[in-house]
Amino acid sequence: MSPLDRPVWSSLATAHRHISLGDDAARRYLPDVNVFASPGAGGRAASARLAALVRPGERIFMLQAAPIEPPAGLRLVQASLGVQMLAQCEAMHVDGPEEIVRIGEDDAADMLALAALAKPGPLLRRTHVMGGFVGIRVGGRLVAMAGERMRFPGFVEISGVCTHPEFRGRGLARRLSLHVAAAIRHRGDRPFLHAWKTNTPAIRLYQRLGFRHRCDVHVAVLETCDPA
Repeated sequence: MSPLDRPVWSSLATAHRHISLGDDAARRYLPDVNVFASPGAGGRAASARLAALVRPGERIFMLQAAPIEPPAGLRLVQASLGVQMLAQCEAMHVDGPEEIVRIGEDDAADMLALAALAKPGPLLRRTHVMGGFVGIRVGGRLVAMAGERMRFPGFVEISGVCTHPEFRGRGLARRLSLHVAAAIRHRGDRPFLHAWKTNTPAIRLYQRLGFRHRCDVHVAVLETCDPA
């Protein structure tokens, strides 16, 4: 099995152990970093450990190539299909009139506000600690961003790609995606990303940027079961 088949666990068990909770049976990201979690090798012990990491009333996300069986103690809220895409060629920087800047802790409020409008996927107060994020500001306002999320030996995920609705159609997402991909390649890793299977405009954009479909992925939203 490739580590790409279980990117959440591959990331939590390696590069992101320091921002996770759990052990070799199951891990999750710190609650203010991200909502993803994953069991380790599987089995009842892993399922029980994963459920124990989820607080009452809290929701977590699982993402993997194989179908997801809700662990005991957690119930399925929503199930969706996505695609995993892997870069096939070197990324090139694309110039534009707007400056690309690094964003992070001091920009967290602006990042959350943009994510609330553009809905790129789960983004929390400290998601930026998962990897480098870049953005474009116009008149001081953050109008587009992209960054890195899951990471494990040889691979880094591009995520959080979004543009303010008022600034779409200018190629900002394309520029930022290529910028992040080039930085990943420069470090000797290979970029990959995920998109909802129904998001054909995003999939077509990434295909034009040199990404190819690797596999479909299952995404599940889970929450704790009500006490009996």
